[in-house]
Amino acid sequence: MKDTIKPGQSASRRIEVDTPRTIDFLGENLRVYATPQLVLDFEIACREFLLEHADAGEDSVGTGISLTHGGATLRGMNVDITVTVAKVDGRLVTFDLLARDDVEEISRGSHSRFVVEVEKLRGRVAAKAAKVGKG
Repeated sequence: MKDTIKPGQSASRRIEVDTPRTIDFLGENLRVYATPQLVLDFEIACREFLLEHADAGEDSVGTGISLTHGGATLRGMNVDITVTVAKVDGRLVTFDLLARDDVEEISRGSHSRFVVEVEKLRGRVAAKAAKVGKG
């Protein structure tokens, strides 16, 4: 992992809340941004930020997330997601999260990711799979 990651650095991305990002259990008139999709969009934004600072053969895995989701964002609206590096502790990077739709703030929280060497992780996963007869 490069030493270019510093607290305060941030990245933003804009997404449109399309049908796959919405809940369906309240009917077509209440198709709003689903919390699991919001979590995924935050994770993707953080991972993409980290990949810009990763060495060859590295990636990152999520280790924790905590957020609120207090605004109903309608299908077709835009959401601006901003992730800001809050802390770097070796290979563990913690981000502050913020999401706003076209009208209001809809989410705030934190997310931690660990930068891994993919081949080492592959080996650990294979060893675990072998222990349970899946390898």
